[in-house]
Amino acid sequence: MSTQRTSARPDENPWIFSTRELGRRPGAQRTVARTVPAPEGDEVIGLSGVIAVPGGSDIDLDLSLESVTEGVYVSGTAAARLEGECSRCLDPITDDIEIRVGELFAYPDSVTEETTDADEIPRLVDERFDLTQTVRDAVVTDLPMAPLCTPDCPGLCSGCGERWADLPSDHGHETLDPRWAALKERLPSTD
Repeated sequence: MSTQRTSARPDENPWIFSTRELGRRPGAQRTVARTVPAPEGDEVIGLSGVIAVPGGSDIDLDLSLESVTEGVYVSGTAAARLEGECSRCLDPITDDIEIRVGELFAYPDSVTEETTDADEIPRLVDERFDLTQTVRDAVVTDLPMAPLCTPDCPGLCSGCGERWADLPSDHGHETLDPRWAALKERLPSTD
């Protein structure tokens, strides 16, 4: 079994794959390697504003398509570059991610299609499937909810908003209880 390096036709969505070569013969299998552009705009893959695969950037797919009784089982990996910001200090961060994907795309008129809701399992349409949602779901579930630039990032000073990493070790802010503020104005300064 050899890996095919494929690309979509210029007028075709690169996230859509054909299963025509597999037929409906259980056990028929082929591998596909393809680089596709990440969706842009509302279709972004990730947690918008926190960390995501930048729209238009490359996502490398290495997939195995296997014909099974109820459809085509797609498994493999998707590798991409993430960009976002640290949830503590707000510095920009980048990272590489490689996630595993695995999804059954049901044949039309199969028992699986008849016994599941339309949004419960994806379907093959005209012997083709769209992998966009499968990859999006796999990436989003693998992303950190609060990405950090380093595991021990100290964050920002709540008093001045500066990065703790850039401040001297004795940095601090005098806090005065607002109930005593009026007295401070009346007492002479000890400076």
